[in-house]
Amino acid sequence: MTSDSPVLNLPEFLDRPDGARIAYHRSEGKTPCVVFLPGFRSDMTGDKATTLEKFCLARGQAFLRFDYTGHGASSGEFTDGTIGQWTSDAITAIEQLTSGNLVLVGSSMGGWIMLLTALALKSRVAGLIGIAAAPDFTEELMWAGFDAPTRAKLESNGVIQQPSEYDPVPTPITLALIEEGRNQLLLGGPIALDCPVRLIHGKQDPDVPWQVAGRIAEALTSSDVETILVEDGDHRLSEPHDLERLTNVLAALLDQLA
Repeated sequence: MTSDSPVLNLPEFLDRPDGARIAYHRSEGKTPCVVFLPGFRSDMTGDKATTLEKFCLARGQAFLRFDYTGHGASSGEFTDGTIGQWTSDAITAIEQLTSGNLVLVGSSMGGWIMLLTALALKSRVAGLIGIAAAPDFTEELMWAGFDAPTRAKLESNGVIQQPSEYDPVPTPITLALIEEGRNQLLLGGPIALDCPVRLIHGKQDPDVPWQVAGRIAEALTSSDVETILVEDGDHRLSEPHDLERLTNVLAALLDQLA
C-alpha cells in the first residue's frame, strides 16, 4: 500500500557507532530546515509533529522529526535516558540528517532540549519555537515536588513509578534522570541565544506553569523574543485551533527569516 503522505510511511533509521538506532522522518526542501523535538515519553507521531510536517511539505520547507532513544520507534530503554542523552540524540540527528540553517520547534521537555541543542549548534540556528517549553523540569517540577518519602524511595531504589494523566501506564522516574538533569539546568543564568524566539504557553497548563515562559524570555539574551499566552490553553496545545496557531507562528517566523 502506498500513500502520497510521508506521514503514513515507515520511519528510516540512523545507526550510531554505539549501536543505537534513531528513527526519523525527513522531508527535503528549502532552508531553514524545521526540526521538531518531542516531549517526555512522547514521540514523533503526535499531532504537532505531523501537522508541522504537512505544513512544511506544502511550503517546500525542509523538515525533520525523530524519536529520542527509548522513545517511539528508536532503540533503547526509556529508563536509560537522561536530558543529556536525549540532547545528544537531537544533536546527532540534526548533524547527520540536515544541512544549512535550522528552526527548532520544541514541545514541553523538547523545549528544554531545543535550548540545549541551540546552544550547541548556535551558528546554524536561525529561530526557535517553544510549545509549553519546560527547561529544568526534572529539578523544579519533579524533585522539588517530591515529598521526603518519595525522595527517599527514589534514592534507595533508583526509580519510582509516577501516575500519568496521559497514559494508563505509570511513568518511571529514575534517579539518574534527576541527577544528570542538574548538569543541564538553564534558568539560573543567561541563555546566550540571539536568534528570534517564539514561546507559546497555555495559561491552563497543569504540568508546566505558564510563568516559565516568562522566565525563559527573561533569561534569553535575544532582543527578539515573543511570548504568546493562550488563555484557555492546556499543556499539549494540540487542539485544531492550537495547531493552526502553531503553523501561523512558524509561517511568520519563516517569512521573517526569508
